Amino acid sequence: MTETARVDDATPFGHSAVPGIGAVLSAVTLAAMAVPIQRGLEDPVVWGAAAFAVIAVLAFLGSRYSVLERRLAALAALASSVGVVLLSGYAMNQGVAASVTVPGLETSISLVFAGFVTAGLTAGVSMATFYGLTPRALKERSLETATLSIVGFGGLLAAQVATLLIAQPVFIVTDSLSRFELVLISQIGMALGMGGLAIAYIAVMDYDWSFIDLKVPTARDVAWTVGGLFVLFGALFAISMLFQTTGVESADHGTTQQAQENPEILLVLIPAAILIIGPFEELLYRNVIQKALYGTFSRYGAVVVGSVIFSIVHTQAYWTAGPGQVVASLGTIFGLSIVLGTIYERTDNLVVPALVHGVYNAILFANLYFLYG
Repeated sequence: MTETARVDDATPFGHSAVPGIGAVLSAVTLAAMAVPIQRGLEDPVVWGAAAFAVIAVLAFLGSRYSVLERRLAALAALASSVGVVLLSGYAMNQGVAASVTVPGLETSISLVFAGFVTAGLTAGVSMATFYGLTPRALKERSLETATLSIVGFGGLLAAQVATLLIAQPVFIVTDSLSRFELVLISQIGMALGMGGLAIAYIAVMDYDWSFIDLKVPTARDVAWTVGGLFVLFGALFAISMLFQTTGVESADHGTTQQAQENPEILLVLIPAAILIIGPFEELLYRNVIQKALYGTFSRYGAVVVGSVIFSIVHTQAYWTAGPGQVVASLGTIFGLSIVLGTIYERTDNLVVPALVHGVYNAILFANLYFLYG
């Protein structure tokens, strides 16, 4: 959120209405955790998530009725909401779903997953409470996040459409394409699709071309690039060790699954990581989406929100796995995205995160080639 609320946001109404919204969301989260407990679920992780939800409800109510100092209450609500997210995510990863059938529909939903989602939303509301925003200001930020999330998912769609447009003439000439050729075409499609969408967004928003932060790297940028790579791999190692210690299972990326069957595709992906994946993903998700968020959120808030969008967009790369494994993998993506977003925020130079992202992926692809090639 913005570092300071605007004058028309910092009103008594703003200080009470938004905590009220948080209290309602926290109550929904509590209900999602309490129902399976009431039905006999004795998982201590779910009990812990329910306890955190209770704290969040009380914190929001304390702020709503001025029993607790607003910022202190907001921090308590934030910590509790994050606790619910972590514990419910862990429960899902361990196979706890607590599914219920939706009346009138032939489908069921996981109450643990529902609590995970509402707790994530509650964490956002707790930050709005911390800065004393009004419902109008909260709505403005929510709409901005939703709009840029659509842009993020649009990047995937644009890449797929561009790939199909490139592939169609090729299929006319030849009856079939090897996996190597398909991956090559998909990378070209990614560049055209994501690059085209980024340019279209800049044109629609009437920004000039200086909006794209392409600069010759300085010595400071080089230091950020080298340091960023070390931090990125350090973060990956720390997350992997945490998962191993706690017994969390993550999902394999779709590329890993393809590489096991056709390792030759990595000969395309290794250079593409530096020339296409890093530059064009960073152009869209950092230079366009994160930078656009600067106008509504603080710069650090934009890093976090942009990383949430970046993580959710990657769901399709893991969706063959179970929901708990997908959540764990997206958690890893979120952590790595925070690093990339911070690098971009500190340098304001697209070249730096593009290089860090590209080289990072290239090293991972090279490692896969040594394993399966």
